[in-house]
Amino acid sequence: MTVDVLRRPALVDRRARLAVAVLFFTNGALFANLLPRYPQIKADLGVGNAAYGLAVAAFPAGAVVAGLAAGVLVRRFGSARVAVGGTLLTGVGILAAGLADSVAVFAGALFLAGAMDAFTDVAQNAHGLRVQRRYGRSIINSFHAIWSIGAVTGGSMAAAAIALGVARGPHLLFSAVVFAVAACVALRYCLPGPETDAEPAGDGDGDGEDRAPAPARGPATGLRTGWVLAALVLIATAGTLVEDAGMSWATLYLSDSLHATAALAASGYVALVGAQFVGRIVGDRLVDRFGQRAVARSGALIAAVGMGWALAVPTVPGTVLGFAAAGFGVATLVPAAMHEADELPGLRPGSGLTLVSWLMRLGFLLSPPVVGLVADATSLRVGLLVVPLAGMLVLVCAGVLRPRRG
Repeated sequence: MTVDVLRRPALVDRRARLAVAVLFFTNGALFANLLPRYPQIKADLGVGNAAYGLAVAAFPAGAVVAGLAAGVLVRRFGSARVAVGGTLLTGVGILAAGLADSVAVFAGALFLAGAMDAFTDVAQNAHGLRVQRRYGRSIINSFHAIWSIGAVTGGSMAAAAIALGVARGPHLLFSAVVFAVAACVALRYCLPGPETDAEPAGDGDGDGEDRAPAPARGPATGLRTGWVLAALVLIATAGTLVEDAGMSWATLYLSDSLHATAALAASGYVALVGAQFVGRIVGDRLVDRFGQRAVARSGALIAAVGMGWALAVPTVPGTVLGFAAAGFGVATLVPAAMHEADELPGLRPGSGLTLVSWLMRLGFLLSPPVVGLVADATSLRVGLLVVPLAGMLVLVCAGVLRPRRG
C-alpha cells in the first residue's frame, strides 16, 4: 500500500484545483440562470402542468441518452477539453430554451443542454479526481460545494434580472458569454496530458510513483448485494427527486399557488441549493462523528418534516424555509449512495457507482412528468408531496449505509 505524505501541493496542482473549481461553479450557475424563468416561459407557451412537466423532463432525458458517450469522449479528447466544450454547448442550449417560441423547441433545447451537461458533469468530476490523486487526499467534496455556490449565484442573477425587468434573451446571453469565458480561461490551467488510470501523487512534476488500478473486490454476495444496490439507488434517487422539486417546481409553486412576486418566487430554489451547500460543507465532519447512516436518517427527517409542514400550512416564508430544510436534509445522500455502491463486494471499482448514477438519472427523468400529472389531476401542492415522501423513503433504506465507526 502506498502511503501519501502530506505536503504542500505544487503550483501546477493548486492552479488545476482552482480551474476545476471554476468549471464546477460555471456548471452550477448556467442552468440556475434559466430555472427562475420557467414560469414566464410556461405562461408564454400557454401549456398546462403535464405538458410543462414533459417538456422540462427533456433536460434529464438528454443526460440519460448522452451519458454513456461521456467516457468515450473523455478518453479521446481529455476530461478538461470535454468539460469546457460541454459548458459552451450547455450555454447555447439554455439560451435557445429561453428564447423558444414553441414547446417542441423548448424541449429540444433542454435536451441539448441536458446532453451537454452530462458530458460536463462526467468530465469535470474525472478531472477533479485527477487533481485529487495528485494532492494525495480527498478534495472532491469541495468541488460539489462550489457547484452549489454556482447554482445560488445563477439563481440570484436570474432573480435580479427579473426584478430589473431584463428580458430573457439579453439575460441568458450575458450568462452564457460570461461563463463560457470563465471556462475557457480555466482550461489553460487544467492538468496537461491524456487521461490515465494512475496519476503521479504530490509533486506535480509527473515523476511520482504511479498507483496500480485497484483490484476487483471479493466474491459477490449474490442476492444481498442486489438488495443493497437497489436500496442505494432509492437513496440516491430520493436525493435527486428533492433537487428536481426545487429546480422544476419551486418557482412555479411560489408564483402560481402562493402568488409570490416573480423575484421572490425564485428564492425557493435559491434557498434549497444554498442550504444544500451548507449541508455539504458540514457533511464530512458530521459523517465522521455520527456515521453516514445517522446523518442520512437525520437529514431525511429534516426534509420530510420541514417540507411537510410547509405544504400543510402554505405560506411564502414557510415554503421557502421548507425548501431550505429539504436541501439541507438531502445534501449528503447522493455522495453517500455512490460511495457505498463503489465499495460493494464482488464489483470492480466504479461498477456500482456507474449503475447507481445511471438509474438515478432515470429517476430524475421520470420525476417532472409524474409531478406534472399529479398537479393537473389535483394541485401542485399535492404533487410536491414527493419531497416528504422521498424523505420517508430514505428513512426506510438508510440501514444499508455505514454506521458510526468504533
